[in-house]
Amino acid sequence: MSTSSSSRLYGSIQLRRNRGLAGLYLVVAAFLILYALLFPGILSIGGFSKFTQNWFPLALVTMAQALLMLNGGITLAIGPLVSLGAVIAATTMEGALGVPGGILAASLAGLSIGAVIGAIVTYLRLPAIIVTLAGSFIIGGVALILLPRPGGFIPDWLSTVLAGHTPVAFLLLIVILALWKAFLATPLGLGIYAAGDNPVGAFRSGVPVERVKVAAFALSGLLAALTGLFVAAQTGSGDPVIGTPFTLNSIAAAVLGGVGFLGGKGTMRGAICGSLLLSVMINVMFFLGFPPVAQYVAQGLIIVGAVAVPELLGQWRARR
Repeated sequence: MSTSSSSRLYGSIQLRRNRGLAGLYLVVAAFLILYALLFPGILSIGGFSKFTQNWFPLALVTMAQALLMLNGGITLAIGPLVSLGAVIAATTMEGALGVPGGILAASLAGLSIGAVIGAIVTYLRLPAIIVTLAGSFIIGGVALILLPRPGGFIPDWLSTVLAGHTPVAFLLLIVILALWKAFLATPLGLGIYAAGDNPVGAFRSGVPVERVKVAAFALSGLLAALTGLFVAAQTGSGDPVIGTPFTLNSIAAAVLGGVGFLGGKGTMRGAICGSLLLSVMINVMFFLGFPPVAQYVAQGLIIVGAVAVPELLGQWRARR
């Protein structure tokens, strides 16, 4: 294949992946402007830091969920993995290896659990939603066994660094996105999209589809566990149930960002924008005085609209 043909093919793929993102960017910008008008403090360093610290965990779990959705899967174990990561961090950082040991333990736990779940889904040909649902109960139970109630030890300096008055969380997100971009340039990264879009065609083209799926689950587990570590630093302790809301929120944010359930559709930057939209939307509704029940209803309606409108537009274009 010539260089010009490869460039045209790459351009067409990128155009298809980015379809609809312009509208998402406009909606996110509108909500950010409204949020800045309601809460001008966000324009200060301290306000921006606090906002990004609250957004960062949702952004990470959205990336973890989007990894699997891009590959044609889904996980219901995100929340329990976040809780387990927080618990492991809080129960190991007081040990001989200190903070590096806690980070390593949480990372290895997330990576290995994700890989095991991925292997079960891939090699036993079981539905991911069932395996991850069962896994969520087991992981949640292990978190409660390790730490039955909130507690543990997180060094004050770590909480200050990650959740202080500087935008460290935002810088970490930029680094993670840069690593994701570099990962996409590898055969494994390209394989995630290819295997999600057309697994049979990807296999015939030499993509190790099964290995790619296991790797996607492993990386997803790693991101979820690191989210738990950050949340533990944010709160100053480990909590065995703190990750519960993240499961559905990660799916909602990924869908808002245009990531499809059937694989191969969407981009990670779209997923990140979806997490930003969901986070800003919650804050805006809070400052507008929406009661919690109304916030849930509004979130549900917006998510349904985000899924339904592109589908309806696609059907309308097909009939023309």
